[in-house]
Amino acid sequence: MRVRSAVVRITAAVLAVGCITACADGAPTAVPGPSARDSARATAPGGAAGGAGTSAASVRANASCTAGKCTDNSRASGSENRPGTVGGRHPCSPSVSLDRYSDALDKTTFQGTFVGNLSALARDTDGSIAAVSDRSVLIGLNGRTHRPVRAAKITDEKGAVLDAEGLAVEPAGTYLVSSETEPSVRRYDRVGTLLGRLPVPDALQVAPAGRAQSNQTFEGLALRPGGGTLTAAMEGPLTGDGKDTAGRPLLRFQTWQRYGARPGPAPYRLGKQYAYPVDAGLGVSEIAALSDGRLLVLERGFTAGVGNTVRLYLADPRRAADVSGVAKLPGGKTVRAAHKKLLADLGACPSLGAPAHQPQTNPLLDNIEGMTITGRAPGGRLRLLLVSDDNESPKQITRLYELTVRPGGH
Repeated sequence: MRVRSAVVRITAAVLAVGCITACADGAPTAVPGPSARDSARATAPGGAAGGAGTSAASVRANASCTAGKCTDNSRASGSENRPGTVGGRHPCSPSVSLDRYSDALDKTTFQGTFVGNLSALARDTDGSIAAVSDRSVLIGLNGRTHRPVRAAKITDEKGAVLDAEGLAVEPAGTYLVSSETEPSVRRYDRVGTLLGRLPVPDALQVAPAGRAQSNQTFEGLALRPGGGTLTAAMEGPLTGDGKDTAGRPLLRFQTWQRYGARPGPAPYRLGKQYAYPVDAGLGVSEIAALSDGRLLVLERGFTAGVGNTVRLYLADPRRAADVSGVAKLPGGKTVRAAHKKLLADLGACPSLGAPAHQPQTNPLLDNIEGMTITGRAPGGRLRLLLVSDDNESPKQITRLYELTVRPGGH
């Protein structure tokens, strides 16, 4: 009993410290209840389940604070306090492990801004994590605790909101944001002022201007370390494009090359375009660039009554053919698509006791849309941060996932 009492006292002290940390200026405030508006996107491809809760590994980031009072919302379960590693306690595959998850941001606000609808993540130049909401808001998260620290609304040239889905941070700290509406890629400064717009090929425009399908355009955006090459991933295929010999739909990834160091309105020129074979029934929700030119690619789908499918691939476009001049894919046997390798099906990750508000084969899963590389772990492994888009729906959740990935190869 003495040992038990001591543990209780120590645990209470730790939670108190976490509460003090979470209640500092700028901490998120819990919304009184979920939004009554359940977005129609929740039942479309990419919809998801949700729930409230978090692994104990995120104790210090999981206190909800209102009027200076904190309530710890973390859930403890023994070894879940320790980060997993590849081949360790929380493996998803030989290449990927789940370190922890957190629901601390779910249904919270920051300085009057709803912290949700998050569609993309990017590591910022100041060590924080930049996030973008598809309701046209740039949000900054503390790089360690992942609590909101800033928010700025962004618009197009006419002051209209964007369906913002992709985000990249330039070396100078400016932001590149893709929108599915046209589609488009625009540049913004640190406070959300529009700086310019990048050129987009006519064929990638939404019909009738081009051959893209509505809500199936620039979903992923990634800037190669160093800032020289920008890549945007189409979520779905163009009308008229076909499949590869394995029956996988072929999507188009568009690149731009940065020229010069001047902070002009759009210092990028159109570059190579290549084909990417997506798994049948899935679409690309996010990409992240490695320094050697390869990409991490998130493929995602949703089936009502079953739940989400989320797979992480390593794609190598370095030997892929330029298909910018190919009217209809696959374009013949000589047109080589990007090669990809499955790193993990995230449905195979341990759930760590995560809840879900819709049917899911693994309650850990949700509508995962954002991904960024946050650093490196020993042995050449990468640390990833993923986020799900809750669409302000009570059936979905804003959930952060921390993964360790061994991509392999060069």
